[in-house]
Formats: sequence, C-alpha cells, structure tokens
Amino acid sequence: MLSGQLRFPFLDLYSVNARYIDSLHMAASRVIDSGRYIGGEEVEAFNSDLAALCRAPHAVGVSNGLDALRLILEGYKQLGRLHEGDEVIVPANTYIASVLAITHAGLVPVPVDPDISTMNMSAATMKAAISSRTAAIMPVHLYGRVAWNSELAELANEHRLLVVEDAAQAIGAQAMSDGLYGSRMAGALGHAGAFSFYPTKNIGALGDAGAVVTHDTELAEVVNALANYGSDRRYHNIYTGFNCRLDPIQAAMIRAKLPDVTDANNRRAERASVYTSTISHPSVITPCVTPDCVWHQYVIRVKDKRRDEMAEYLHRNGVGTDIHYATPPHMQPCYSNLGHGPLPVTELLASQILSLPVSDCTSTDDAAEIARIINRFK
Repeated sequence: MLSGQLRFPFLDLYSVNARYIDSLHMAASRVIDSGRYIGGEEVEAFNSDLAALCRAPHAVGVSNGLDALRLILEGYKQLGRLHEGDEVIVPANTYIASVLAITHAGLVPVPVDPDISTMNMSAATMKAAISSRTAAIMPVHLYGRVAWNSELAELANEHRLLVVEDAAQAIGAQAMSDGLYGSRMAGALGHAGAFSFYPTKNIGALGDAGAVVTHDTELAEVVNALANYGSDRRYHNIYTGFNCRLDPIQAAMIRAKLPDVTDANNRRAERASVYTSTISHPSVITPCVTPDCVWHQYVIRVKDKRRDEMAEYLHRNGVGTDIHYATPPHMQPCYSNLGHGPLPVTELLASQILSLPVSDCTSTDDAAEIARIINRFK
C-alpha cells in the first residue's frame, strides 16, 4: 500500500498547506510583482518577523538549516572565537546535519548520549564530555522539545563555551528557564541558533529555507556577509564566503505562515495529548510530556525489539509512520572514523523509536483511532 493510499498518512503537505493557500498565493504574487527575486524587502521583513518572534535583535534568512548552522560556526571562526580543531559537544541522536555543520567548519564533533526520557542532551552528559579542547556546545531541540535548563546555562558560562542551538525542529518553542540573554524562545537561548524551514517543519517553506538568530551583532554581520559570497557590499569580498542566501519567494511563503506558529503548535499538542492519554500497549513507551515541547514529531518507543513489527502492523492497518532517525550520525558510513565513546542510549533509541502522524493532515479523532489500533497490536 502506497503512503498516498493510507487511511492515516504520516504527512500530506498539500493538506497541511491547504489552510494557508490564499495567503500563499498572495505572497507569491507579491514577490512576482515586486521584480526583486534575490534579497530585498521580502527577506528583510522576514528577518524582522523572525527576530521579533524569537525575542532576539538579529535574524538572518539563509538557504537551509544546515547552512544556518555552518554559517554560525564559520562566523565564529572569522571572529576568532572558534579555531580549527576545536571540539563541539553535540547529542549523538540527532539528524546528521548537526554533525555535518561541525565537520564542514573544520571542528571536531564530540557526540554524547542523551537523557533517555527527554531524548535530549542534558547538563550531566554535557559536563562529562567537557575537555580542555571544548569550545562550544550544540543543544539540539529534538522533536520540538527544548534542550535547555539553568544547569546547562551555568555550565556554558562556567567553561566559557559558545552555545549554538540547533532549533531546526522547534520554531515557537519556549524554554522553562531563561537563556543567556534573557529570552526563553528556542533559537535565542544561547549565543546563536539555527532554524530550518524545510517543508515538513511545523512552519515550512515551499522549498528549502533556514535562518540564523543571534543576540551578537558582530556575528549577524559576519553571517550576512558569508552567506552572500563573503561580501559586505557589492563586489567587495571580505571573506571567502558562500552562496547561502534566502530566496524572497521562500521568505514570503514562511511569512504567510509565521503568524500561525502558536496555533499550529497548539494543534500538534492536541494530537499529542490524545496519543499520550489513549495509548496503553505494554510494549509502547510514550514520550514524556513537558510544556516546552512543540511536537515536531510524536515519537514512541517500542520495546522488546518489536519496533519494525509494529511499523509493519500499522502500515497494514492504514497508518503511516516514520523513524527519526534509524541510523545515528556516528554509525553512518561517512563518519566511520569519528572517534567517540560508547553510546548505548543513542543506539537503543535508534532501535526503538517510531514517529506517529501529528501534523495538520491528522485530526484528533484520527489520533484516537491510531492509538486504538496500536493498543490492538499482538
């Protein structure tokens, strides 16, 4: 059965975008009629809107989430706050983009196991990995749950570590404790944060898009330049930069959706609540519920080595699922030589996790029926 024929598809982007369709058409027409197809007022307005949402002074729209992370790290190298070979502590259970950004910048990733209940990097796992070569940490707000608390902030301050957030999955999420600059919004908790607006995100573009958010004026200026061939003005290149600009058409698509971010996250929370209250199968561990989670994914754990069996059963019963992520970065062929200690929690999670439908193409009634289907699993 193809995913398009499933009664409960994991994700249907056409259905997700249907509620925004008029605004998207208007936004596209606005860009077409402007005659400005690189940079310009649409991108500037997007930067302003995102900075306001995150309660930070600076946002820089860029080409995608990976480039956002990469530009932050390269920017701090240009500013002399990071150097070739410096170590960056990163959770081992993350999408590979988190680690790619570190190695692309000539830095050394130090993967650490997460806390098994939150599936996020904790202050305890971070503290154990700090060495004399550690220069930065990269909290990843996995599945939309904020990886932040006062202990983590204190450790970063104590060891003078840069905090670079991978907030790709956490647009609109609020931490339960203050960030380094006072804001509690994901992406503005540390020194700089990276967002992805890949179409599957809670707020997605209609193509690739990303952004850097920061309280650091110098970094914002460097990122702006690096993303535009390293130029601070036309034909004046102060860095050996990249072409990582945000297209105005994507800036407009995101701006059409951005006012809905709180309601979009609340709708996901409603479906998550149905799953949590209804799933009762003894082999299933539902994710912990915290007020800082915006439920980019609703990820259950299936015990007793039955995850794949459960996924096949759900598919036979018309339910689409996914696995985020079946193979951690340290087990990917491209990182076969990545030095790391034992990572048993990450590897256990990779064998157990299963993502259930939670987007706007799934109703709360759908979620209740999916939960009942799970409970009937033999």
